[in-house]
Amino acid sequence: MSERGPVFKPFPFIRGCHAQTIVASFFMFYRDLSSQKRFVHLSDGEKLVLEITTPPHWKDTDPTVVLVHGLCGSHKSPHIIRLAKKLYQKGIRTIRLNLRGCGSGRGHAKRMYHAEASDDVWQALKEIKRDTPHSSLTVIGFSLGGNITLKMAGENGEKAKDIIDKVIAINPPIDMHSSIRLLSSTRLYERFFMHSLKAAAEYCHEFFEDLPPIEIHHSMTLLEFIDLYIAPQAGFANGKDYYHACSSGRLISSIAIESHILFARDDPIVDCNVLDSVTVPDTVNILITEQGGHLGYLGIPGQKGGFHWMDSVLFQWIFENRE
Repeated sequence: MSERGPVFKPFPFIRGCHAQTIVASFFMFYRDLSSQKRFVHLSDGEKLVLEITTPPHWKDTDPTVVLVHGLCGSHKSPHIIRLAKKLYQKGIRTIRLNLRGCGSGRGHAKRMYHAEASDDVWQALKEIKRDTPHSSLTVIGFSLGGNITLKMAGENGEKAKDIIDKVIAINPPIDMHSSIRLLSSTRLYERFFMHSLKAAAEYCHEFFEDLPPIEIHHSMTLLEFIDLYIAPQAGFANGKDYYHACSSGRLISSIAIESHILFARDDPIVDCNVLDSVTVPDTVNILITEQGGHLGYLGIPGQKGGFHWMDSVLFQWIFENRE
């Protein structure tokens, strides 16, 4: 259901959706914080790597927040580091989950991560819960990570309540085909993501000797890359089948745990109008701002929410209903 919440007012010189998106994603740098690596051994023999940061006085009955990055991101994505630091200061353990082959997980997975990776996240969460069963788990996914997180929650329905207390998704592409088409329509975004994805694929095929040589033409589009490489690797006949299977929108109606989703109407990558065809249960609260871009939400210092307005909303959702 829709949620009335705080109103976002963009920073005066960063009003446009592209400015919000680019400044927040490409011109924000934060020094990493110390963490302990942990491997999650997946059912197909590959591994995920978690980066765990535990405050000095944290107890195993205190909350844990799991952060899931987006496309071409990692545990070192600027917004991930920033939030982990803020949560650390509040005494909350953070676990930054690297999807297959990302961040410190590079070289530990032959298959590239993709939007169908919800089972990987579920397996990691089960291990976290098994080791600290009395620590409440909030899972926050950003962009593609948000779609994966919502999909995971929908797939597991009532069963998710045994593992997760709350799910939060920021600018999730709940209709993958719509979002990939939007992303591809802006040359700057497509070139950036294709450069990163091409490099990741080529690294895997060079690092793992049993993988065949691969050549990705410099002119290949993102839509072609998904159709010819990502979809077959993920077990789908083509991009169309892949997009349908990986979109969380069709599963939102099955989410049984408390969930919050943040969208911006001017998001250049995610069209929140796809919600019109989605059945939203009472467990899911949706906040839609008029501006903010994609993972931007750079507000006005000194006003409510501050410069990193998104963080203030996240903290409101993380801490509400906690004694």
